[in-house]
Amino acid sequence: MTKTLNKVLAPTNVALGNFDGVHRGHWQVIQPILPTNEDPVSSECHGKTYATVVTFTPHPREFFTGQPLSLLTPNREKETALAALGVEQLVLLPFDRELASLEPSEFVDRILVKQLHAKQISIGADFCFGRDRSGTATDLRAIAWQYGIHTNIIPLKSEGSERISSSAIRQALQAGDVERAQQLLGRPYQLIGKVVAGEKLGRTIGFPTANLHVPPEKFLPRLGVYSVWVQTNHPHSVSPCLPGVANIGARPTVNGQQVSVEVHLLDWSGDLYGRTLTLHLQKFLRPEQKFASLEELKAQIARDCELARNDPT
Repeated sequence: MTKTLNKVLAPTNVALGNFDGVHRGHWQVIQPILPTNEDPVSSECHGKTYATVVTFTPHPREFFTGQPLSLLTPNREKETALAALGVEQLVLLPFDRELASLEPSEFVDRILVKQLHAKQISIGADFCFGRDRSGTATDLRAIAWQYGIHTNIIPLKSEGSERISSSAIRQALQAGDVERAQQLLGRPYQLIGKVVAGEKLGRTIGFPTANLHVPPEKFLPRLGVYSVWVQTNHPHSVSPCLPGVANIGARPTVNGQQVSVEVHLLDWSGDLYGRTLTLHLQKFLRPEQKFASLEELKAQIARDCELARNDPT
């Protein structure tokens, strides 16, 4: 699904933006380019057009600040979320000095017209592009119109009094408010990773955990304990989604030094090494804390499991 500019299937209908999180606001921007929403007259004139999301790597903010940016949806996760919406291809534009220096008219001509052969463009109302972010959404519409390309400018979407944005989702997750993050995203926040060997401390106190290796660029929520639903493709799973308790933190009780993601599946046992798990965060149960003994930790984990087991979500 992910394409480079020289391998892209064309002509295209393009949704243009960063799309970190692929949240409900992004859905509205993507909707007009999907095959089910294509203008039949345009389709007859141009033949098959490919629903294409065009975004940037690295994130422009990372390029300009020189600081790594944690992502709500790393590229592979973003690809999966976009495919679920009906997007046919994802184009990652390398965001470098050359791209950043293009004037707005050059960006449209070189990228959207000559390389993507765009027939339709969809952008959010706050979209800026070109050198020094000098091009606005209305500028793009005017420039694209000169090439006969129709541009949809999508109004910003809000949830209550709050604008739906990647920044708002990050703020909710930093506060441990995963329910609010879910409202803004339109789905539970996910942590996806392969199960790797850990220190196996959990099994010695009766709560074996699977240690997940998540992408280093993945944005982690507030450190602490969460109730989760876990997707696994393990052949002996009785359900595609299993309840569990996840710990995100450095495990201060055992003098842990690095933040890790561990999950204990409720009322289930088996070998998960090497398998990929998806954790759907449901509720923040408590912050990370240091206990005086392993017995105190064990008692608290038992209480965490009981809370998760009785959680109707």
